[in-house]
Amino acid sequence: MSLTNPYGDFEITDPQAMRALAHPVRLAALSWLQKNGPATATQLSEHVGASPSVTSWHLRHLAQFGLVIDEQPPGADKRQRWWKAVARGFRYEMPDTPEGVEAGRLLRAEMMNQALEAAQQWLAETEPELDAEWSRLAGSANTRLVLTPEEAEAIEAAIEQVLTPYVQRGEEGAPPTARAVRYLRISLPEATN
Repeated sequence: MSLTNPYGDFEITDPQAMRALAHPVRLAALSWLQKNGPATATQLSEHVGASPSVTSWHLRHLAQFGLVIDEQPPGADKRQRWWKAVARGFRYEMPDTPEGVEAGRLLRAEMMNQALEAAQQWLAETEPELDAEWSRLAGSANTRLVLTPEEAEAIEAAIEQVLTPYVQRGEEGAPPTARAVRYLRISLPEATN
């Protein structure tokens, strides 16, 4: 699939970077930084299920691939090392080499695992607390389509075009009544018979 990247996501092309990000702690750390902003390894450790020293090691590994940077926020304690995601999101295309396909599949599997965990956590913790309007707007669908590769690509591009203005404005540009909404999109082409 050709990615146009209207969100300004970090584009991962290196299979080694895909393999690195496929680690549960690294993916969780990057996701947390993308959502919440800069943090220290100690602050992140409670959110990613690893000790501060292990979290620090994983952050340095992500930095080798340019996914995070070491950046001190204004007014922060200079004795602490702060980490920041380089982009609000990331994306990748499935590579065409055997090594790349394996790395891409590992990353895809971990992304799906964490997305399913996020959905289960939302059902248990967030959904019961929503007011009626937001509860009604929380949607899910399971639609089977019969598509060509070109049609599947066109659908993905159309979805991104609809979402792009909301992604690009960020929280700072949103109206006061807006709240964060996570859209999990999983497209599962079926095997041919």
